Amino acid sequence: MGAGLVRTGRVAIVGGRDSPTNPVLEREWRALGINASVLAPAAAEALLEPGDVALARIDVRTTLDGLEPGLLALVTLRQRGVLVLNRPSALLAAHDKLRTARLLGAAALPHPRTLHLRKGDPLPRLALPLVLKPRFGSWGADVTRCDTRAALEQQLAVLAERNWFARQGVLVQELIPPCGHDLRVVVAGGRIVGAIRRRARPGDWRTNISLGGTPEPVVPPAAARSLALAAADRLGADLVGVDLLPLGDSFVVIELNGAVDFDDPEYSTPGGNVYAAVAQALNIDKRAATPAHPRSPAPAGRRRSPSLGSQEARSVVPGAAG
Repeated sequence: MGAGLVRTGRVAIVGGRDSPTNPVLEREWRALGINASVLAPAAAEALLEPGDVALARIDVRTTLDGLEPGLLALVTLRQRGVLVLNRPSALLAAHDKLRTARLLGAAALPHPRTLHLRKGDPLPRLALPLVLKPRFGSWGADVTRCDTRAALEQQLAVLAERNWFARQGVLVQELIPPCGHDLRVVVAGGRIVGAIRRRARPGDWRTNISLGGTPEPVVPPAAARSLALAAADRLGADLVGVDLLPLGDSFVVIELNGAVDFDDPEYSTPGGNVYAAVAQALNIDKRAATPAHPRSPAPAGRRRSPSLGSQEARSVVPGAAG
């Protein structure tokens, strides 16, 4: 960015400060001269104007029964002329693991065979071992492995008492043989901007950092890079984490995360900075710099409610997921 060049665009990181990445991203982008701030969806809807940028990082609820509020606010912002990165349909496709499976399957991208069960449905006809997981899950919560039919029946009975099960059912997936580690690749604007290898805690088959997994710096091989880019493109995601599990000489997409955390410096490529790389890949470093005079909030009368008759508005209502 040239010396003395001042732009007035505002960049909102739309999500909560309870995400470890959001405040770090705000701080790092401000250090780069980008006029960035973390805003809740309602605040973004009230403040952003045409030409501003909203990077949507709305996550799943901690109750695992859907997404945090804010998708309809993103629809309103798009209608207003705000550039929304990670548009609502892409966020929902990444967070709803059933939609993810259907989209990846339609594109013939490698992904575990996935079935959707509700209470009272017959047991799936998939070869054991199997994995049970919430449709809107994260952090490895309530993800269980079933090696026998008895274990499958027992775990289904346990999970059937969860509120998220009553609302969304449960996903049953074939188990891709664990190897003690996986890759998380961060894709932004069609580029690989960061990656880590996650090693599972001893005695656990899951690699989630929240469950004791250990991050390690890694340069993803070409096959992993190509698959991560294809998966992100299939979902239409602007900034997403793609979890890949090695399988022989190739990889399988396990899931995508539309509010991926990458607050660990291990994510940076050798000699790089993951936060600067994200800004460059999304052209945020060219769109917005800290303004000389902050603009006043958008008048309240300019806020518009989205038309629920529009295809996108219908697609982002959590209960509308098929």
